[in-house]
Parts: sequence; C-alpha cells; structure tokens
Amino acid sequence: MEAPWQEIKRQVMDGLDMSREFTDEELRERIALAVRSYSKEKLLSLKVRESYEEQIFNSFRRLDVLQELLDDPEVTEIMVNGEAHIFYEKAGALYPWTKAELSRERLGDMIQQIAGSANRAVNEANPILDTRLSDGSRVNIVLEPVSVEGSCISIRKFSKKPMTLERLMELESLSQEVAEFLKLLVQAGYNIFISGGTGCGKTTFLNALSAYIPKTDRVITIEDSAELRLVDKPNLVRLETRNQMFEGVKPITIRDLIRTALRMRPERIVVGECRGEEALDMLQAMNTGHDGSLSTGHANSCRDMMSRLETMVLMGMELPLTAIRSQIASGLDILVHLGRMRDKSRKVLTITEVTGMQEGEIVLKDLYRYVEKPSDGEAVCGELQRVGTLFNQEKCKRAGITLPGTGE
Repeated sequence: MEAPWQEIKRQVMDGLDMSREFTDEELRERIALAVRSYSKEKLLSLKVRESYEEQIFNSFRRLDVLQELLDDPEVTEIMVNGEAHIFYEKAGALYPWTKAELSRERLGDMIQQIAGSANRAVNEANPILDTRLSDGSRVNIVLEPVSVEGSCISIRKFSKKPMTLERLMELESLSQEVAEFLKLLVQAGYNIFISGGTGCGKTTFLNALSAYIPKTDRVITIEDSAELRLVDKPNLVRLETRNQMFEGVKPITIRDLIRTALRMRPERIVVGECRGEEALDMLQAMNTGHDGSLSTGHANSCRDMMSRLETMVLMGMELPLTAIRSQIASGLDILVHLGRMRDKSRKVLTITEVTGMQEGEIVLKDLYRYVEKPSDGEAVCGELQRVGTLFNQEKCKRAGITLPGTGE
C-alpha cells in the first residue's frame, strides 16, 4: 500500500512543469502547498507535516531514506543490499537500518540520481559504477542481475573537516614522534606508499600526509573518484577518471591521467589508489624526478605490498622481475602500513624503508613497529616503537632537514 507522503509526492510531480528546472526553494514551496492541502482533509499534526515535507524533498533532490544516515556525522558507512536490507556503520560496528523501507523502484531512482548528479551513467551495459556524492563521500554501485539479490549501494563517508596528523594522534593511530617523522619526510620529498586492508583509513591517512606538502609545490592528484581534500595548496590540479558512459565515449583511466600529469609540470603526484597496470606509470613518475609523490594500495603487510606492486606492473607490461624490482626499489622510499584492530580502531602498524636491492630481492628495513601491550579491557593498547634509523637521508640533506635523533 502506498504511504501518504508518496501519494502527496505523486500530486507534486503531476503539477510540475518538466520543461524547466526548479530551484530547491521553488520545489519546497510546492511540496509545502501539497502537504497543507492534504492535511486539510486528514488533519495532520505539524510534526507529521514537516516529516512528510522532508521525506518528499529528500526523494526529489537528496538520497531519500538514506539522507538521515548521511546527515548523521557519527555514521561512517552506509550499505544497501537490495531494497530489503540497509546497514550502517557507527563507531566501527554495523547495525541494520529499520526506520525506513525501500522499494525496487525507489532504489532504482536513487541510483540514477547519484549517477546523474556526478555526470556518470550506470545501466545494463555498465552495471558497476564508482563515483562520489557532492559532499565527497565515496560511492560504489552494482546493479542487478550482477548483484543477485538486487542492486547494491556502498557509501563511504568522510569527515566534514579534513583529517590531520594531530587528529590521528588524538585517536591514538600514531604517536607524536612518528607524526613529526612523517611530516619531515613529506617536506623533504620522500616517495611514500600507504598500504593496508579495506576500511583501515588509507585515503584518510594520505589526505593527512598531503597537508604537509609545501604550498609552493605544484601538486596533481589523480583518483577514480575525487575524494582527497588538499587545503592551502594554491597550485593544485585535481584529475578524475571517467568510465564509458555511452557508446563512442572513450573511458579515461588512472593510467591515462598519470601519463597526462607528467606533461603538466608536476612537482608532486598524488595517486589516490594503485590497483592495476597504472602502478608501472606511477613508479616511472617516481623515478623521473617527481620526488615526494604519494599513493595507496591494498595489502596485508609491507612485504605483501611489494609483491602486489610486482603483479600490478606485470598487468601493464611483461618485464623481467629483476627490472620491476629495480623500479620499485629506486622509486619508493617509505612504506606506511595501516591496520584495523579487533576493537575497530585504526593504527599505523609498520613504517618501513625501501633501502635497495640485494641478490635480486627488494630490501626492506623496519623503522617503526607497533607493539601491543597486555590489556584487561576490550580496547587495544600499544605503541609504535622505533626499531631502526633512516638509511637514506640524502633527500633530507638536500632539503636542509635534520631528523630528530640522527645527530646530522
């Protein structure tokens, strides 16, 4: 049975002139008139009228039943598994959303609204879409029948304020000593790669590190969907991929954008995530004078990240393994591995230096390692302990930076 507010929405739609665009204010006025007219017959309370007005407006211009979750600053992720099941993440735990229901038609309308607002297309020919909302939230959409139980939406929300290393220290993701160390490495132009599993905070950490790129540097960011928010960077260019929306429209890949970025006189290249053949182009950029470049990738450890990079390079070009490892060893300087602990907290687990090659193998040297301490409670307690000293300090010397504790 149709809900009362849906009946009012139909009346609003019937009265709209589809030949022109309506502003939000005009639409709200028409919705309010329709709700007042309906209320004269049904004697609705003020609270119910306001609720109907908001629901109808959200269904037209916002994300319908998901809008309340989007507006909640404590909700970090929203998952729609077909029209029957909605879940959200708050404080690291998952909960079912039972306040509202979705029909197949409303879910389809919501998906097209998300895609259209980002000037993207998702349909039977292109049933998978990665995009973003106007507030920067990351969105993944998979249509049925690729998603067997119904179309799915996954929304990863980001804080309204860009995350900083100071805030990460407050959350005990890293120590002040490590934060200062990483700041200096970014300023000195070390190539840093951030690894970790899904949901461990790689993009957030990358954004936090990017804040310490000098203002004078020309920075180019390259992403599938633009999520990074670099503040106080006057000479910033943001590039975003494009899928094949229509026949004859050529897709623009991460690899295309890296190649283009090299012709744009970049001083720093920031790649949101490496997950395929673009790893070769990223490493070549790091090896051709673009010091201070940053990127992220999925892996279980720093050593695993090296193996994954080798595999990703082989996706783009068949090269001898020794040549690939040489590119990695000479291009990357520092690996930062993040993890999500059993108490749902996110921590820096390892900071590792790539020191070179020996007997055909990439040599890794741990600089900091997270050591967990015994704890009676559920919270994970521990600290990042320094286990090594930076071997390659040439970039620090060229930048006039002295690392604490080195005496140089």
